[in-house]
Amino acid sequence: MKPQTFVFFGIVGSGKGTQVKLLIDFLKKKGGRESVYAGTGEGFRNLVASGSYTGSLVKETIARGELVADFLTDAIFTNILISSLTSEKNLVADGYPRTVLQSELFEEMMKFFKHDIVNIIYIEVGKKEAMKRNLLRGRHDDTPEGIAKRFDEYVNNVIPAMNYFKGKKGYTIYTVNGEQSIEGTHKDIIKALGRLDSESLQTR
Repeated sequence: MKPQTFVFFGIVGSGKGTQVKLLIDFLKKKGGRESVYAGTGEGFRNLVASGSYTGSLVKETIARGELVADFLTDAIFTNILISSLTSEKNLVADGYPRTVLQSELFEEMMKFFKHDIVNIIYIEVGKKEAMKRNLLRGRHDDTPEGIAKRFDEYVNNVIPAMNYFKGKKGYTIYTVNGEQSIEGTHKDIIKALGRLDSESLQTR
């Protein structure tokens, strides 16, 4: 069976990063198939840490609570696929796509790489809960105003990016309650994905 693609959507504070790691571990234990983790956040952090001119511009953009420009996000994600993806590996995407333009490009990528069985996992968390979780993290840029702006960006850009895939052949969207425990959310994700043929998660 073909490898699967898993795309995570969730507002900052939804626990998305934790759930991504748990799913990758689950897929490895269940079927032995390796997964390529494609996280744009890590790419942005590396750019910022590099101290380059591009990194300084990315840092300013993130500090304003805005999404990084499409072309740069596309480049980071595409480079991960070019360097790491194979015909045998699952793909787990985190932080991409985040605009409708990125969704259109993502669809092209999946066709090219023959990874067009796509499971979209939406970890749903309300604005009030997201605000509470982000303020508890205590990061210097996590102000109520900054978090509110990021939430608005998410609703205005990222949700439409996810909805782009509704009804498309090979794409399934699973909505999971993210306002429960880490374990509860993980179990609900696995339960939602349980409708997949279990063999499709395994190596031949």
